[in-house]
Amino acid sequence: MLPALICFVIAFVIPMVAGIVLSFFRFTTVLDGKFIGWENYRRIFINREFTNALLFNVRFTIVSMITINVGAFALAILLTRGLRATNVFRTIFFMPNLIGGIVLGWIWQLIINGVLLKRGVTIVSDPKYGFWGLVVLMNWQNIGYMMVIYIAAIQSIPASLIEAALIDGASKPMMLRKVILPSIAPSLTICTFLTLTSGFKLFDQNLALTAGDPGKSTEMLALNIFNTFYGRTGFEGVGQAKAVLFTILVALIALTQLAISRRREEEAI
Repeated sequence: MLPALICFVIAFVIPMVAGIVLSFFRFTTVLDGKFIGWENYRRIFINREFTNALLFNVRFTIVSMITINVGAFALAILLTRGLRATNVFRTIFFMPNLIGGIVLGWIWQLIINGVLLKRGVTIVSDPKYGFWGLVVLMNWQNIGYMMVIYIAAIQSIPASLIEAALIDGASKPMMLRKVILPSIAPSLTICTFLTLTSGFKLFDQNLALTAGDPGKSTEMLALNIFNTFYGRTGFEGVGQAKAVLFTILVALIALTQLAISRRREEEAI
């Protein structure tokens, strides 16, 4: 375990601790910092950029988390019914997950602008276009990955359990609600956790698709932190403070969601 532990300390623990320390300094490099206490955290809320990015990110994450999981589960149900060429379809649906975020952003920008230009607008003409464009991109990239997890969970349900429910006269909706969903509860927890955290951490796609336009109204937290740190002279400490708040926020939300989902799993059992 020692090599893995060393890598973890070097690549995660040390940068994390250094980042927290630097959030209390005004600096341009890690060697010229001046301690200023909580000033960087106060400056975060001087304008509404951070809170606007947070609210936009929350709305996006909720919508994308629901749509991705519903779509992935629907595909998993469809592709576990013994249809012909099932493996081919699974591969096709999974492939978008292998494409990098920047490339996906440019591809979908071309596609969406190609549609919107017929109406004389682009994806950055109105925040609603950017919002739904990001939702579509996120769904297209992640549904296939979540589908694979749901397929594995559905296929692991004991055949005897399905047969017993059918013998008892369970309808398809009842089978779904009383047998399938409780049986795949751990996978539902995993997929919800993954989509929740990836929604909050989205950066590449946001940068390539809208870059936060128009007027930073489609800017998410990760992009806001990047623009603060690298786009404004003298705001490196503020960007670092935002990154610390971002880490704490995502950790709290993810752990809360995980605890609630685990409790529901136990109740279902």
